[in-house]
Amino acid sequence: MSEGRNPAIIAQIANGITGTGCHLLDVHSDPDHHRSVYTIVGDCDQVVDGAVALAQSATALIDLTRHHGVHPRIGSIDVIPFIPLGTTPMSACVDVAQRVGRILGERFQLPVLLYGAAAQSKQRASLPWIRRGGLQTLTQKLEKHAPDFGPRQPHPTAGAVAIGARPFLVAYNVVLSTSDVSIARAIASTLREANGGLPGVKALGLPLDSRGLTQVSMNLVRVPQHEADKAATSLPYAFHAVEHEAKRLGVTVLESEIVGLIPRKALADATAADLRLRDDPLDRILELRIAELSP
Repeated sequence: MSEGRNPAIIAQIANGITGTGCHLLDVHSDPDHHRSVYTIVGDCDQVVDGAVALAQSATALIDLTRHHGVHPRIGSIDVIPFIPLGTTPMSACVDVAQRVGRILGERFQLPVLLYGAAAQSKQRASLPWIRRGGLQTLTQKLEKHAPDFGPRQPHPTAGAVAIGARPFLVAYNVVLSTSDVSIARAIASTLREANGGLPGVKALGLPLDSRGLTQVSMNLVRVPQHEADKAATSLPYAFHAVEHEAKRLGVTVLESEIVGLIPRKALADATAADLRLRDDPLDRILELRIAELSP
């Protein structure tokens, strides 16, 4: 969601979600990214209601024409991923994505593009393809290809929204001791799987203007399933890879940050000291947060 600086708006959206019956597990906000991540859980009907409540508040409260942040975005809501937990099949998340997409397109007049497992074409399965170039480029794409739901023109203040079904990914940022964003971008380029780097890693180098620093912002799209899993990247492995490249380029790693909640396997038993985290990483574990909901 494209708001990370106004606590009143962030809280108002959270309050709208909690009134729907789903469980709001976490809210993570970042002023430089100008973005907040809301993590909700529930049955299919509950998460549909929660997502629609978030969309209603975000569309009413956030004006994308006045938004300036370093994170790529296409709308005030930007992206809503649905992720199967436990024995829930991916097909259930695809159904939920389609239900929410239809509601947002009809009720709020938002162009909706389905991505991931919910995508209707191979090209749209890629969220980076949808976001690439921002809202202006997406507007040009919609002139040639109709969205899955909603109008062809972006909403005047809320833009468009990508809604998907996908496996879990981990959002993870590593802060560097430099204001030179070219160094962060060089490290991100080296780590990216698409460039022959770490498996399952997507990365950007971004400025942190409020601190005069930079960060390597990563999505780890494949979570390790066991200790010897070579097709995935854990948080400690990603951290040490950034640290290695930073040292090679003459800078140091100051700290790292977990965005939202993560599966326990992604942590690989690392401690706050191991990853230079400000907080206890056990507070970020999804399974523990869900267990707290049980009687």
